[in-house]
Amino acid sequence: MPSPRDSAVDSAAVESIYAAKYLATTLGMFVLVFLVGFEALAVSTIMPLVSELLDGQKYFALAFAAPIASAMLGMVAAGEISDRRGPKIPLYGSVTIFAGGLLICGTAADMQVLILGRILQGIGGGAVTVALFVLIARAYPARLHSKIFALFAAAGVIPALLGPWIAGLIATYLGWRWVFLGVLIFIAFAIMAVVPTLQRMNSERDTTLGPVSIKRLFLAALTGASVIAMNLLGLMDNGWFSIVALLAAMALALMAIRPLLPAGTFTARRGLPATVLTRSLVAGAFFGTEIYLPYLLREDYFLPPDRAGLVLTASALFWALGSWLQGKFAGRLNNSTCIRVGALAGALAITTALYAALLHPPVTIIVVGWAVGGFGMGMIFPRQNVNMLALSGKQEQGFNSSAMTMADGLGNAGVTALGGVIFATVAMGLGFAAVFAFSLFLMVALLIITPRITSSATADLR
Repeated sequence: MPSPRDSAVDSAAVESIYAAKYLATTLGMFVLVFLVGFEALAVSTIMPLVSELLDGQKYFALAFAAPIASAMLGMVAAGEISDRRGPKIPLYGSVTIFAGGLLICGTAADMQVLILGRILQGIGGGAVTVALFVLIARAYPARLHSKIFALFAAAGVIPALLGPWIAGLIATYLGWRWVFLGVLIFIAFAIMAVVPTLQRMNSERDTTLGPVSIKRLFLAALTGASVIAMNLLGLMDNGWFSIVALLAAMALALMAIRPLLPAGTFTARRGLPATVLTRSLVAGAFFGTEIYLPYLLREDYFLPPDRAGLVLTASALFWALGSWLQGKFAGRLNNSTCIRVGALAGALAITTALYAALLHPPVTIIVVGWAVGGFGMGMIFPRQNVNMLALSGKQEQGFNSSAMTMADGLGNAGVTALGGVIFATVAMGLGFAAVFAFSLFLMVALLIITPRITSSATADLR
């Protein structure tokens, strides 16, 4: 007869995402998230070389904008199919499309073909994220969601630390094509690890939802096109014309994406809509600031790229720490508390950046401040995902996961584009300060909205 101590040990083992019944799936998903993140950063490293060798410098920006747009289509398609058939078909399909994009890019003879591969990478990468969210909802108990999303954060941090360096080594010693082709081998192992769990799932067909909505797919494509336009307009330096054109593109994106988000998202309706809105706000505030920090350190502090990059490294490391802590204390800290703490840390970090832009304190203050910001994001992002799944019925998991990822992308792209226009328009050397002030405004809005992520019908979900 087992002792109480043995029973406690067995119970603790089952509670772990590394328990025998979850281990292969956990590792497989970790590798998939890592590879999607690695590929995005690796391409940023090698694209200047690739565009030169393929005589396609004029397509350089399009090589990055194309997958941003196509990812929107992948997210919505995966959400639509997941709600109707479960995560199995979307995950197999998205990995196949992503792998096909890698193969096309790795064998491309010119930039036009490579961009086709990048479009497929975007569709596959966007769909993978949504399919994995649904897989988590159906394969893991709710009490483990904060832990698995913490692991996903680590899967994103490692590429940020090592991806550019590894990509540079591969391009130098094996050739740039292997940055694409080499990933195919690891994708095969990752999906094989997840197959047993997918095969155990019932292929349920939910006929109450009807066929996949072509209208939603069109709106996703229109949102993606608007995102491309926003970013291209953000690069223009035509004063007020750029601002007006950018706002028009942003308005089109908001109109197109509105039916793809929970009703009431733009008005911060309590519960799921407010949760989705907080993702858009935090993505815009944090990443809209982060892209300018190395620029600030180069322009105002005259630091070389390797030293300026330390601020991003510190943020990535503390992002992992924040994610780990929120997972470790999942039973003690509720979702709104974690998000509120993270938002306060983010507001402090952006205030530090604003202080640096105005008064130029020692670089150490900037690095420490942005490390605090990374910690805050590690607290926020996993709990937003946990809250979203907790507020989602089985028939809504795909749609809501798609909405969360699309809100992330739109917030990031929209604020980045608007920040570019603000930076170029504001005179007297206050461009950095103006961008950071705008991001701080968004973070304060996040703090105000956070209490509304709790459903009015329930207590705050753990």
